[in-house]
Amino acid sequence: MLPQMNWGSFASVSPELAELGQARFQRQQLCMVGTIRRNGWPRVSPCELDFVGDQLLLGMMWQSPKARDLLRDSRCVLHSCTSDRHGTEGDFKLYGRAQDVQDSTTRAAYRAAIKARIDWEPDDPFHLFEIDVESAGYIVFGEQPLALAWDPSGGTRRRPQRLE
Repeated sequence: MLPQMNWGSFASVSPELAELGQARFQRQQLCMVGTIRRNGWPRVSPCELDFVGDQLLLGMMWQSPKARDLLRDSRCVLHSCTSDRHGTEGDFKLYGRAQDVQDSTTRAAYRAAIKARIDWEPDDPFHLFEIDVESAGYIVFGEQPLALAWDPSGGTRRRPQRLE
């Protein structure tokens, strides 16, 4: 398993990619999260996310299927919500591991972030996960196509895309 890398650490080693990803996630305040079900099949679910300090946090309803998936197997993928079939809005994917957050300070900071964003905050019990980044990618099509990818062994790689 790779060493843990929170969002802030990822942003320091791949700032351009992190900036694009954060902007993409914050635009819709929602992502699709892929988890692994007990039977091994994938589960894809919408999920709200928040950036709190150096952390990328996912809050989930208590005992929801996706939360139970992550408690059993921490591997996950976060994908920006795509609504443009032409791919001009940018597509961000993050592969990582979800860490169950029980720390009361972090949970309070998350509640404050949600309250500031939508004037609501979750009541206990709820699940909170911090995402440790293992790899990420971004692609956009259109007049200025671009592809960026990052992983610890290859660093950030940038290449223009050509539509054929």
